[in-house]
Amino acid sequence: MNTVIVKYNAGNVKSVLYALERIGFTKEVTVTDDPAIIQAADKVIFPGVGHAASAMAYLKEKGLDLVLPQLKQPVLGICLGMQLMCSHSEEGDTACLGIFEEQVLRFQSNELKVPQIGWNQIGQLQTPLFDKVAENSFIYLVHGYYAAVGSHTIARTTYIQPYSTALHKDNFYGVQFHPEKSAAVGEQILYNFMTRI
Repeated sequence: MNTVIVKYNAGNVKSVLYALERIGFTKEVTVTDDPAIIQAADKVIFPGVGHAASAMAYLKEKGLDLVLPQLKQPVLGICLGMQLMCSHSEEGDTACLGIFEEQVLRFQSNELKVPQIGWNQIGQLQTPLFDKVAENSFIYLVHGYYAAVGSHTIARTTYIQPYSTALHKDNFYGVQFHPEKSAAVGEQILYNFMTRI
């Protein structure tokens, strides 16, 4: 099975690669921004840490803004990757890929710290992506923007208000948290994506 990790100017690519190695997927993993290689992959992982506007600019430069929404194989967006799969982000007033209809909004709070950094719980889990993951398991997050709860929500977390910690539509999945930093729970979710989706 050939898996591609999409390379663009957003961090955490190496940590995702190491996480795949930890769960036994050491072969046939390619890090690339080449549209042809991405289109030919069996699975695509679209990670990201960074700024929505600059990330979208890079995707457009490489033509990936047109390629990614048309993919037919399973795709997993992580953190910024998931946010870029939504319709619009308040971060830089950015038009995103439009795979999910949900809007990405900035946390607003005078009491709680923004961005949210650290462990929080995930619940209302749906789809095989969360097989063998218990309700209210802890996952690791670093983000100041969130995807609103909508028709594609398959998991929720509450910080300031409830929001989407995971989205799903057709062959596209997205998680706001970092499975590569979420210990055994995160490894199970990556394993599920690699073997059950």
